[in-house]
Amino acid sequence: MGYVKLVFLMLFSLLCQLAFCSSLSHLCLKDQALALLQFKHITIDAYSTLLSWNKSIDCCSWDGVHCDEMTGQVTELNLADNGLQGKFHSNSSLFKLSNLKRLDLSNNDFSRSYISPKFGEFSSLTHLDLSYSNFTGLIPVEISYLSKLHVLSIQIFSDGLRFGPHNFELLLKNLTQLRELNLRYVDISSAIPLNFSSYLTALWLPSTQLYGVLPERVFHLSNLESLNLLENPQLTVRFPTTKWNSSASLMELYISGVNITGRIPESFGHLTSLLTLTIASCNRLGSIPKPLWNLTNIEELNLGDNHLEGPISDFFRFGKLWSLSLGNNNFDGKLEFLSFNRSLTLLETLDFSSNLLTGPIPSNVSGMQNLQVLYLSSNQLNGTIPSWIFSLPSLEWLDLSDNHFSGNIQEFKSKTLHQVSLKQNQLQGPIPKSFLNQRDLYYILLSHNNLSGEIASTTCNLTKLLVLDLGSNNLEGTIPLCLGEMSGLLVLDLSNNSLSGTINTTFSIGNELVVLKFDGNKLEGKVPQSLINCKSLEVLDLGNNELNDTFPKWLRALPDLMILRLRSNKFFGPIKDSSTYKFARIQMIDLSSNGFSGDLPMSLFENFEAMKINGEKSGTRQYVADMHFVYYTNSYIVTTKGLDLELPRVLTTNIIIDLSKNRFEGHIPSIIGDLIGLRALNLSHNVLEGDIPVSLHQLSVLESLDLSSNKISGEIPQQLVSLTSLEVLNLSHNHLVGCIPKGKQFDTFENSSYQGNDGLRGLPLSKDCGGDKGVPQATTPFGLDQEEEEEEGDSAIISWQAVLMGYGCGLVIGLSIIYIMLSTQYPTWFSRMDVELEHKILKRMKKHKKRISV
Repeated sequence: MGYVKLVFLMLFSLLCQLAFCSSLSHLCLKDQALALLQFKHITIDAYSTLLSWNKSIDCCSWDGVHCDEMTGQVTELNLADNGLQGKFHSNSSLFKLSNLKRLDLSNNDFSRSYISPKFGEFSSLTHLDLSYSNFTGLIPVEISYLSKLHVLSIQIFSDGLRFGPHNFELLLKNLTQLRELNLRYVDISSAIPLNFSSYLTALWLPSTQLYGVLPERVFHLSNLESLNLLENPQLTVRFPTTKWNSSASLMELYISGVNITGRIPESFGHLTSLLTLTIASCNRLGSIPKPLWNLTNIEELNLGDNHLEGPISDFFRFGKLWSLSLGNNNFDGKLEFLSFNRSLTLLETLDFSSNLLTGPIPSNVSGMQNLQVLYLSSNQLNGTIPSWIFSLPSLEWLDLSDNHFSGNIQEFKSKTLHQVSLKQNQLQGPIPKSFLNQRDLYYILLSHNNLSGEIASTTCNLTKLLVLDLGSNNLEGTIPLCLGEMSGLLVLDLSNNSLSGTINTTFSIGNELVVLKFDGNKLEGKVPQSLINCKSLEVLDLGNNELNDTFPKWLRALPDLMILRLRSNKFFGPIKDSSTYKFARIQMIDLSSNGFSGDLPMSLFENFEAMKINGEKSGTRQYVADMHFVYYTNSYIVTTKGLDLELPRVLTTNIIIDLSKNRFEGHIPSIIGDLIGLRALNLSHNVLEGDIPVSLHQLSVLESLDLSSNKISGEIPQQLVSLTSLEVLNLSHNHLVGCIPKGKQFDTFENSSYQGNDGLRGLPLSKDCGGDKGVPQATTPFGLDQEEEEEEGDSAIISWQAVLMGYGCGLVIGLSIIYIMLSTQYPTWFSRMDVELEHKILKRMKKHKKRISV
């Protein structure tokens, strides 16, 4: 019995010691807990796991915190996606956790803080992730002191982080244990050095401004599994011509948007483990290289944006494919292979857009029930859209635009549609009702077809809709009132249909509309004042309707408005001068073919700030409103260069003023000369008078100037010769006089530019201007017509002939008298008088003879 008690006591003691030791091993050190609680004071959102941190609980059991079981030191801290906000300072209490081995601060918002050099003091760190947390500035050289790092990830969404000179080279030289390196979008601006870790399994350096030649050693890293060098156009990549050391391990290869020299070599045939291959935007030519057919394990293949050609049926030997992207190439042939292929059961993405495919889509296709993305746009496909496409149960993205499809749009079976683009075909019938059953539909693009029927008011139930493009169809009825209440809608294009009635739509406060196009319908009434709630509006096109209203001056409250078109309506009345007019960002204003009257509004021109900038000097090409939308482009009919032209997209440098075909009167304001970005100015068919402002010579990029059919008088300013970009000039049917300037562009304009100005002379008109080199001569006073000028000229010549005859007779008589006087010895004073009279007569004869010759 005593022996049993002894054993029991010994076991009890041992259990107590174990329990005590166990409790000690999980007890968070006080200074560690305090450091974490101090860090918790950084701003966090309502869903952050840091809210559960409580000093009454062992910190080693807090979410995201891991400790060493023996020492109690915090060794791992995972705070990714924790809603952290605010500045990350160098005196942060986090740097007191000196034994950290893993630190993940990714996907937070540190308010464009700098990465502190103190990160380099975590000497035990093996994993560091600072990605997508809004750090900025220079990556400190101290990061390269972390010689034990296995994983370093510093990714960003766009520009903001960069390496100093030689710091990237130093980083790779010192981090000899590195397994994974991910520096997406960091500005490296360096070549890849020859010396770096041989343990690398993943090297991700997309969009990092790398240059030079990629060292071939990268392809011979025996452990390399993933290589991503996307979008480094200054980087030259030369693939090995023999078997790669990494052939057996490489599973992901992303080499798009780089400079690849030569063809894809035979060595690609050894990459038997490859699952993902992206070689897009590399200017590849010819047919698909044979080595690719050996990659039987390939799951994702992207060869888009090249110049590849040939048939595409052979790709379906890849039975494990889930994504195939061959868009923007020159592949040809038909899609018949789809009808007998049975190896596409895993396919989720199929992109054959922008190729040369012809014929109909086969109707008897099966085995593609997992397809989510189907892009066949911009080919030469025809026939009806087969029912199997509408029956795909998981379809999310469908783009069949810019083809020759006909027939009706059937009802969709899928309930997961995100985008449907069928624009620019010959489709008929009503808009499918199945659109209204979609919860996540963002884009509906059905423009440029022959669709009919009305727009259902239940369209407004699509609460996530961003773009509704129904333009250029045969839709009828009225515009649903609720469309203006769709708070997330960015583009509403109902242009060029047969919609009627008034615009009773109420545009709600807080809406996000950027493009609103109702042009080319039969709309009546006034412009709704609720448009002032569209604070993000950049494009407003109400042209070619039957609207009857005064100028909606309250539109000045739209700070971002860039295009305003009210042409071909029944607007009337003056546009009164007011200092309250803003329109600072306007680049195209078209009020033509209305009944506007009164003087041209000075205040409008004064506030056109965007027109006072010559956009050519920026060196970049941008399009109005298109920058917001991947799938929608703006097109407009503008009257420029004497023609009605369709602009499929509007450059921000297409600065146009068209106030033609109204009843504007008064003078042309000289302040227009300050709008130096103008490309086209049309003030024709009004009642304008006065001179052409000399200030127009400041419009250095002006391409079209139309002032025809007004009452403009005076001469054409010689200074306009400096407009070297001017391609079209129309000054016809005015009251201009004088000589037409010569030189540069003015030597290219024809008679039609000046006809109907009887007071004009010089080329290309038949009336000679006289003089040399186009120097203007004395002009006829304004008000005389051509016949009066000719009669006046003839009578002037006859008069001077009579005068000269009289002078001639007088001269003979005078000389005779002088001879008699000299012979009879008349007084010398009389002799002197006759000599002076003779001199005056001869001088006047020469003067008038010269005028006649002119």
